[in-house]
This record gives sequence, C-alpha cells and structure tokens, in this order.
Amino acid sequence: MMAQSAADRPEVGGVAYATRLRKGDLAPYVLLPGDPDRIPKITCYWDKFEEKGNYRQYRTATGTYQGVDISAVSTGVGGPSTEVVLDELARLGAETLIRVGTSGSIQSDIHCGDLVIDAGAVRFDGTSSLYVWPEYPAYADYDVVMALIQACEELGFSYHLGLAATTGSFFAGQARPAYDDYVAPGKEQLLEHYQRVGVTNLEMEGATLLTLARLYRKRAGMIVGIVADRINNIWSDEGVEEKVSRAATHAVKILAEWDATKKHTGKRYIYPGLLAKQSKGGKVND
Repeated sequence: MMAQSAADRPEVGGVAYATRLRKGDLAPYVLLPGDPDRIPKITCYWDKFEEKGNYRQYRTATGTYQGVDISAVSTGVGGPSTEVVLDELARLGAETLIRVGTSGSIQSDIHCGDLVIDAGAVRFDGTSSLYVWPEYPAYADYDVVMALIQACEELGFSYHLGLAATTGSFFAGQARPAYDDYVAPGKEQLLEHYQRVGVTNLEMEGATLLTLARLYRKRAGMIVGIVADRINNIWSDEGVEEKVSRAATHAVKILAEWDATKKHTGKRYIYPGLLAKQSKGGKVND
C-alpha cells in the first residue's frame, strides 16, 4: 500500500512529487532548460555530474564546474510546467535560477544563432497572473544579467540584451497560424504589436520564472539562443543550444566568485575587463 501524504504538498516516498528529488540532491545554482534532452548538452561542459532524477519532463543532474556545485533541471514547456518545478526547487535549496532556452526573434537585427540575454519579460504566460497583479514586473536579477554578459564576453560569444514576451501558446500567442491557417480573432497584427513596443524575442517560460523567483526571494535570469527568425520565416538552431549551455554554466562560476567575494568583503566584484571596455568607449550589442 502506497504511503499517504498531504494533498496540498504531495510527496512520494519522502521525495518531491514532480521532480522526485530529495534534500541534498540540488546545488544552490540551478540551470533550467526546457527540454529534458538538453541536460546532457549542459553537463558535458561540467567537470563531473550525477543524474539525480528523471520523471515526466523533469530531468535533474548535479555536479561541479571549476569547483562550483551546479545543478540542471528541465522545466518542460510553458508556465504551468515551470511553476511546478520552481516551487519544488525553492523548497529544496535552490537560490540562483537561470533559464537556458531557445527562442524566436522578431527584430531584424537578431538572427538564428544569436544569443539574447533577456533583462525582463512581458507576462503573457498566464501562470504568473495567478500569483500577483498583472502590473507586477517580470525582471531579471541584475547580478545574473551581469554574470551572463561577462560569460559571453569571456567566451567570445556575440549577444544582445533583450526584452522577451512570454506567451502561454506556441501558435496563437506567438502570431503563428494554427491548423488550417487559423488565426485568432483580433490577433492578425500581433507580431507587429510586439515589435512596436520593443519586444525582441518570443518564448514560453521566462516570465513565469522571473516573477515567481522574485516572489520567492530567489535570483533569476535567462539566456536564450535564437532558433526562429520570424522576420524572414527561418528556423535553424545554428548550434545555439551548445552556446547557451556554455554561457550559462560559465555564468554560474562567475556568480559563485562574486558571491564568495561579497561574503568576505561585503562588496560585489565587477569584472575589470568589462569596465575597461566601457571606459574605452566599447559597447555590447543592444
């Protein structure tokens, strides 16, 4: 007979219901791809790792990268799936959460193969609206954004700083015609509306992550690789899964160094190379 647990906080044999994780399985720094098959594409850059869970769409690995404990957990697709895993990760000790995803560009200067570090997201995910007012912003932690920028600089990756729109739909919410060329009434100009207000890319998990992480007092950020050029109607991964995996992993090392410095000195450590670049008139893509 299966042991009982509380319906509002289900467990299975003493482990978390959705992820099948237990205390001690998770590092404080967690990367969050959507696809479970992306976990091996992330862990191949680590020094060592061990799979800790693999249930439904939630696959987990924990290991080390250059001396830093790190985990990766797949979230599945969309806000509801992401919500479930975020709650469990927060309870299991996650402190810094970085979405490592793919996305579609809707601006003419962002192409397939490019990386975008989103500093915030428009909340059309549906899930986050159940938690807090629609006016509440979904924005990334500044330290995480800076660490992702530095990681791209050190790895030599070109990147853009962006504003995502997180939608609860792959088709209608992202201005794609659905089956039989169906377009939702009133959505015929949706792509142009997104472009007009400065949205750079469309995706499905970011706003849920950024909003809930802020409510849970956790750090969060996101970096995505562009696989869809909606301007020219081109789909191509161009190796971006590998690049976002490397950049996010390296950003964790940077954050851990900053955290250690802040713990001992009370001050944040800012990458001197980036400051030097700015002082000489250098600029990042934006």
